[in-house]
Amino acid sequence: MNSEAAQERIISLSNDIHNYNHLYYVENKSVISDYEFDLLLKELQDLEKRFPELQQVNSPTQRVGGDISKKFNTVTHQYPMLSLGNTYAEDEIVEWVNRIQKSISDPIEFVCELKYDGVAIGIRYEQGVLTRALTRGDGQAGEEVTQNVKTIRSIPLKLKGDFPSDFEIRGEVFMPLSQFEKLNKERDELGEQRFANPRNTASGTLKMLDSKIVASRNLDSYLYGLYGTDSIDSGHYETVLHAAQWGFKTPLPEERFIAKVSSVSEIMDFIDFWDKKREDLPFEIDGIVIKVNDYQQQKALGFTAKSPRWAISFKFKTKRVETELLSLSYQVGRTGAITPVANLNAVQLGGTTVRRASLYNADQIEKLDLHLGDFVYVEKGGEIIPKIVGVNLEKRKNDSEAIVFITHCPECNSELKRREGEVHHYCLNESSCPTQVMGKMQHFISRKALNIDGLGEETISLLFENKLISNCADIYTLSREKLLLLDRMAEKSVDNLLFSIEQSKTIRFDRVLFGLGIRFVGETVAKKLAKHFKSMEKISIATFDELIEVDEIGEKIAISVQQYFQDPSNLLLIDRLMQYGLQFTLPDELLLSSIFIGKTLVVSGTFLAFSREELKQLIEKNGGKLGSSVSSKTDYLVAGANMGPAKLKTANDNGVVILSEDDFIKMISL
Repeated sequence: MNSEAAQERIISLSNDIHNYNHLYYVENKSVISDYEFDLLLKELQDLEKRFPELQQVNSPTQRVGGDISKKFNTVTHQYPMLSLGNTYAEDEIVEWVNRIQKSISDPIEFVCELKYDGVAIGIRYEQGVLTRALTRGDGQAGEEVTQNVKTIRSIPLKLKGDFPSDFEIRGEVFMPLSQFEKLNKERDELGEQRFANPRNTASGTLKMLDSKIVASRNLDSYLYGLYGTDSIDSGHYETVLHAAQWGFKTPLPEERFIAKVSSVSEIMDFIDFWDKKREDLPFEIDGIVIKVNDYQQQKALGFTAKSPRWAISFKFKTKRVETELLSLSYQVGRTGAITPVANLNAVQLGGTTVRRASLYNADQIEKLDLHLGDFVYVEKGGEIIPKIVGVNLEKRKNDSEAIVFITHCPECNSELKRREGEVHHYCLNESSCPTQVMGKMQHFISRKALNIDGLGEETISLLFENKLISNCADIYTLSREKLLLLDRMAEKSVDNLLFSIEQSKTIRFDRVLFGLGIRFVGETVAKKLAKHFKSMEKISIATFDELIEVDEIGEKIAISVQQYFQDPSNLLLIDRLMQYGLQFTLPDELLLSSIFIGKTLVVSGTFLAFSREELKQLIEKNGGKLGSSVSSKTDYLVAGANMGPAKLKTANDNGVVILSEDDFIKMISL
C-alpha cells in the first residue's frame, strides 16, 4: 500500500471508529461486535505504525493511552472555574429563588441537573478537534490532563454537525460504580488497600502519569457547560440539548437527568425524585444543581467572589442507618488475603435490604473498637457492599465482648500471617487451602486469562469436590468418561468444555502468565514481562536487576516474581502445563527494518506523533534494543519535549547521537 492509499484508509477507519465509539459509549447502541471493532482498531494501529507521519492528532488509537508524563503543566483558565454555593435545606432554596426574583422582573425558568460526584473538567475544541483539557485546580488555573482525557471513550475527539469553531465545554469526569467495585475486588485479591470512594479514585486516575493505566480504568463523563462563544441558544437547557448533537454525552431529559422548571415546587419535586432514586444510578451523585436558564438573566445576576449568583447546589445528606452487629465471618481470597465481613440484623438502606457490611481488615475493626452486639452505623458510600462507619456507644451492653481478629484460616486452619508493610492477614497455605486452590483455578480459566468456557465457579467446585482437579494443570487431564459420571454434566456440555480446554492451548503466552496468578502480576504487567523476556524460562531465571529494568516493574513485583519461581510446586505446575501444550514463548515479530540492529536506544521526553510506548515498539520492530538510561553503551537518544537536562548532558558527554522525533521518523522510513 502506498502513502496515498494509506492516508485514505486511515481517514476512513478513524471516522468509522469515532462513530462506533459514539454510538456505543454515548448512545448505548452496539452496531458491530467487539471482534469486528477490534479488527478495525488493529488495522488502524498497524497502518499508523507503518506510516507514522499520517497519524491524525486525534486518532482513535489514542483511546488506549500510552504517554507517560513526568508532570502536568499548570495552565490558567481562560474562564475561571468557580464553585457553587451549597445548601442542605429547602428553606434556603426558597430564599435563593426569592432573591433572584427580586433582581429579575421577567419570568424566570430554572434548570435542574444531577450533581455528579466526580472531577470537574474543562475541555477546549478548535475546529471540532479536542485540543486541551484542564482540571479545576484552584479555579483560576488547573492541571493539563489532555492525554488522559483522550482515553475516556464518552468524550469525543472529533465533533460532528454544525459546532462553533472555538469553544470550551465543561462537565464532570467520574468512575462508574461497577468499575470502582471491580478495581477494589482486584485490590482485595492482591492484598492491597482498597480505594476509598469513586470520586477520589476518579480524581487520582485522571492525574496518573501513565495514560495507559488511565485508559484501563474506564472513566466516564457528562459534559454540559458551554463557554467562549456567542451562544447558539438563549438558555442553558437548550444549549445542553444542542451539544448532544455534536457528539457530546450530555444529560438528557428523557432520563430525567435534566429538567427545565419554573417554580420552587417543581425544583423540590426533582430533588425528591433523585433523593429516592439515586441508589439506582450506575454512578454516584451527591446532590442537585439548580441554575437560572436564560443566559441574559445569568449575566444580569453576575457573580460573587467565589460563585455565580445564578446557580446553587442542593446537597443530599449521606444515607445512614443503625442496626445490630450479629456476628463476623471471614472470607479467603485466591491470594490468601482474609477479609472480615459483618453480619447484620437486616435493615433497609437506599432501597435495598442490607444484611452484610465490609470491614476490610483487622485495622478497621480495631479503629472502630467493635464489640459483638454493638449497634452500628452503616452507609453505602459508593460500595456495592455497605460499610460500617461508626458505633452507637450509648447502646453498648456492659458485658459485650470486643471482637478479636481470628488467628487461623477459617477454611484450612493454617496460622495467619501479616506480610510486612501490608494491611491484610494471609493464609500462606496456598497449595492446600481449598478456597485458595479453587480461586486460583477460577482465575486461570477466566476470560482475560485462558478463557475456558464451561468452567464456571460451580463447575470448578464440583470437579474439586470429586477430586478430579486440584490445580490448574489437572484441567488438562479431564476426559469425557470422567466428566459424564458427574451430575449436571450432559454430553453436549462435556464436549463443549473439552473443546474449550483444547482451544486454550493456543492462548498467547502473556495471558497464560497472567493466568498463573502471581501476586502483583496483573494483565498489564504480564504483557510487559512476556514482551521483554519472550519466554517463561527467561522470566523464571531473571535476576532482580533484570526484572526491574522492565518498564513499570518495581521492587515489589520483582520480588514477587522471583519468589513464585523459587517455589518447587510452582515449577512443577509450569512443567506440567508446558507438557500439555500451553504457550510459554512469545513468537518473534517480523522486523519492519534492520536500521537499529545491534544498536541501543533510549527514549526520553514527550512526543507529538507517538506515545513513548509506541516509540519503544517501533525501536524493537526496527531491530533496536531499549536502554533504560543513557550511558557510554547508548547509541541513540530519541529526545522529545521536556527531556531532563541531565540526560542530555550525559548523552553529549558520551558522544551519543541525539535524534529528534522527525529524525527518528526519517530513519525508520528509509
